[in-house]
Amino acid sequence: MHVESIAIGPSDALAPVTSVKAVAGSGLEGDRHFAATAKSGQALTLIESEVLEEVGLTGIESRRQVVVRGVRVNDLIGKRFRVGDVECVGIEICEPCSHLQKLTRPGIIQDLLHRGGLNADIITDGTIAVGDPIVVL
Repeated sequence: MHVESIAIGPSDALAPVTSVKAVAGSGLEGDRHFAATAKSGQALTLIESEVLEEVGLTGIESRRQVVVRGVRVNDLIGKRFRVGDVECVGIEICEPCSHLQKLTRPGIIQDLLHRGGLNADIITDGTIAVGDPIVVL
């Protein structure tokens, strides 16, 4: 269970990074969703690389910030977990939306239904990097 890739940036220009600073209650620095006080579930998004491979999308195309391998993100709802040294809590499924479908292809909403990723809150500050382990607490 580890981080495979990270993508952040303004809404129209997501780009891969090797690491990013995570700020408790705010999100990932440099990302479009970063806010002094993020709404619950809007600080961090994760998605499974296995799902992306099955539906033919890249991490950037999925518009999720962190792509993980070897962990079912739906199983993290309501649980505390660590991504590297950053403690998080899973809030809810990040369902696909019509905006994602417009940017990718028809049918992607159905293909990702109930497996479009995880919305999470960041509990502790730290750095998330490609290769970091994911540990359920």
